[in-house]
Amino acid sequence: MRVIVRFRAIALGLAIAVTGCASPPSADVDAAKAALDRAATDQAGQYAPESLKAAQDARAALDVELNAQEGKWFKSYDRATELAVAAKAAGDKAAADAVAGKAAADAVAAKVKADAAAARAKAKIAPVRIGGQIKAPTKTKDVKPVYPAIAQSARVSGAVTIEATIGSDGKVIDAKVVRSIPLLDQAALDAVLQWEYTPTLLNGVPVPVLVTVTINFTRQ
Repeated sequence: MRVIVRFRAIALGLAIAVTGCASPPSADVDAAKAALDRAATDQAGQYAPESLKAAQDARAALDVELNAQEGKWFKSYDRATELAVAAKAAGDKAAADAVAGKAAADAVAAKVKADAAAARAKAKIAPVRIGGQIKAPTKTKDVKPVYPAIAQSARVSGAVTIEATIGSDGKVIDAKVVRSIPLLDQAALDAVLQWEYTPTLLNGVPVPVLVTVTINFTRQ
């Protein structure tokens, strides 16, 4: 009987030693952190905010599990290892989505600029300013600016003033910032370049005109 009791005591001691000395999955945790940092560097906050949020949530769940194990006498990091692997995968996805999102945004911006350049090339009449016989055109197509996530995170708000050239067909063919807020300028330009107006007439002939517009960015 004493032999059995002694055997059970030894077995329990070994179990305690093995379980109590379990180590956190440091390599997996570091890999998850590196993936999330890479996603942030690749501007996932601006180009893939939903993917970045999922990665941040996965990392938060990992931290909760690690903290929970630290408070236990008998530690087991199996769940933490699973969460670390999942957090790394989410971080990698956020980084990939950010790269793809930026590429898509750059392609759209390049097309808008190319279209505007082509329209400017076609314009043979110098644009005139509103006033006198030149009445302000009516906007027929409005595109709201996208408030950049990086600007929201930095709590940047305010008004960007833009001078836009409206072609004789009513489409905006050029735009430049005259009152700048660096983190908001591009978003304002991208929106204004997609606006359309009724053609402006001078002596019954459509002419390009210059207008000044203000884009307000207000934090929610």
